[in-house]
Amino acid sequence: MARILFIGRLEVRPMGRKLVCCVVQTLSMEEKEKNKTTTTLEYKYPQSKCLPPFSSPIVTIIPISTYNYVRMKEHIAIYAGSFDPITSGHLDVIARARGMFDRIIVGIGHNPNKVSLFPFDERVEIATTLIDELVAKNTNLAPVSVEQYGGLTVDFAKNSGGSALLRGIRNVTDLAMETQLAITNRQVADMETVFIVTGEAYAFTSSSLIRQIAALGGNVERLDSIIPPLVISRIKKLQEDPTSSLHSLGRDAHME
Repeated sequence: MARILFIGRLEVRPMGRKLVCCVVQTLSMEEKEKNKTTTTLEYKYPQSKCLPPFSSPIVTIIPISTYNYVRMKEHIAIYAGSFDPITSGHLDVIARARGMFDRIIVGIGHNPNKVSLFPFDERVEIATTLIDELVAKNTNLAPVSVEQYGGLTVDFAKNSGGSALLRGIRNVTDLAMETQLAITNRQVADMETVFIVTGEAYAFTSSSLIRQIAALGGNVERLDSIIPPLVISRIKKLQEDPTSSLHSLGRDAHME
């Protein structure tokens, strides 16, 4: 049975006081035709002790608009990427976004044809650990979950109920590239993008540069200002393993 969402203006007189409020209720088409412009709302679980449970007719019923529905639904940000490795810059973007959205989903993309620093499952595990630590520092802000996906990012965002894609901007080069991508996503998939400028300390943080330094045997401990300690320890283990795929990623930009 199809059900339609309505907004109603409700007038009641609990404890002798006049109260006018807005309510949201779902009605089936049959209920709508039967009740016309009047229906009854059962209010059994009041949020305030001064307002007891009541049953009262709704004065008016106004069909909800698409605009109002977008405003009322949960706002979910999708922060997608390879996170290979996840950096302090990534965590900074997530921390800033937690005060802007109801929920954040960090999507870690899987590309089997790409040689990565960390295996896919380990990237998910590292990101989950670090993000859980971040959320635990302030539980009053939006919750953050980590999910894995394959295929197009916009498809993952839509299937996850995302309101917008979240992107971190470090400099004008990022802005130019991300703006073009944002316009494409809006035209093709009707998905908006929200840009967050990273903290000044992470303006030049780059996962690809970190991979190159690690692959060429650089001292990753000197990158502790832009990489979490957990990531540093995992990279050092890869450097010590001669069979690791890390060693195939090494290339010096000065020699190209």
